[in-house]
Amino acid sequence: MASAAEQLAANFNFKTLAKATELRQRILFTLGALILCRLGTYIPMPGIDPSALAQQLNQQQGGLLDVFNVLAGGAIGRMAIFALGIMPYISASIIIQLMTTVFPELDKLKKEGAAGQKTINQYTRYGTVGLAALQAYGIAIGLEHWGNVVIDPGWFFRITSIITLTGGTILLMWLGEQITQRGVGNGISLIIFAGIVARFPQMIGAVLELGRTGAIPPAVLIGGIILVVLLIGVIVYMERAQRRLLVQYPKRQVGNRMFGGESSHLPLKLNVSGVIPPIFASSILLMPATVANFDSSSVPGWFQTVLAYISNGTPLYLLLYGLMIIFFAFFYTSIIFNPEETAENLKKYGGFIPGIRPGKKTADYIDFVLTRITVIGSIYLALVCLLPEWLIFKYNIPFYLGGTSILIVVSVTMDTVAQIQSHLVAQQYEGLLRKSRLRGARR
Repeated sequence: MASAAEQLAANFNFKTLAKATELRQRILFTLGALILCRLGTYIPMPGIDPSALAQQLNQQQGGLLDVFNVLAGGAIGRMAIFALGIMPYISASIIIQLMTTVFPELDKLKKEGAAGQKTINQYTRYGTVGLAALQAYGIAIGLEHWGNVVIDPGWFFRITSIITLTGGTILLMWLGEQITQRGVGNGISLIIFAGIVARFPQMIGAVLELGRTGAIPPAVLIGGIILVVLLIGVIVYMERAQRRLLVQYPKRQVGNRMFGGESSHLPLKLNVSGVIPPIFASSILLMPATVANFDSSSVPGWFQTVLAYISNGTPLYLLLYGLMIIFFAFFYTSIIFNPEETAENLKKYGGFIPGIRPGKKTADYIDFVLTRITVIGSIYLALVCLLPEWLIFKYNIPFYLGGTSILIVVSVTMDTVAQIQSHLVAQQYEGLLRKSRLRGARR
């Protein structure tokens, strides 16, 4: 039997959406903020020669810059004020999460609820500013070594670049937080989503042009389209997959009344780590080639041999890429999900898993189940990312990030649609309460 929420969802129509005034305002606010994010990728930073920059970037294709350029929505290709994108904020968030497992003070803040989370968010912002300034300085130094890209090299250009790029990242971080609070969906994820989707028409046009000229066989082109559709279906299925652990709460008597005794579920996602493992793995593997491209004349012969073995599409590259994805999936899952803390919270509120003793036994059981589903989730991530990567290399398709970009787009779309649906459900419930003659509704 369908739940009340599913019955309400089945009756949704455009009339229901038109009545949801607050949801409409949230959607418009989100669209406006994303448009501002896209406009910032077209404002160039000062002191750069655009033609020399384009010539140098053409020589860097297929490296780490292409990955970051996709995540930044093409801002690196134009060396815009949003060239750093939102990646410093994501890196700072991951560093803070790692530090909470090392420093007891941060772990204590994490357990203090909203007040502690507010302090942790402030530390994350400070870390974002520091990382953005450091990366901006590195970009300024790298641009000065790129021949005639910088019009007037020196400390003035470096300081200007640090201020411009760091300010762009802070503005993106603020816009992302505003989208989360006043819009629909996760603001940081939506900014990355908008950057990837904005480049889809260009990438699809390039692929179709290769098919028209015969560079890609028609059968391969049709097979690629079918593969993308299948990948989207697999991603939707796997991202929605959960392992639900039954949690039982004991009955308790208060006066003459009996309370409790109900049961619920502890949902464990099949892919807890999300899209972080593929991004980290590709960044680490492409970093040596990117560093070598900056100054190819001083690269030793043995290093060039190593780069040839781990270049895009080679068996060693695919093997290392898959193993790194699996490793980071386990590593990041262990950071963001603590079985001992979950078991302690269940014990605190009187919940228990049937057949498992509360406390350490429950933590061990949750860890056992989480490890098994993470094995499946990490293999799924590796396959989703490796298959497009191999096709991109074999047929020279200009579609960087491959399965990772599809994974990001589908995951963010599912999360945003789920939030829109929850708003619509709340709107319909409010409408039902207003129409009813209940005393609580009149109050």
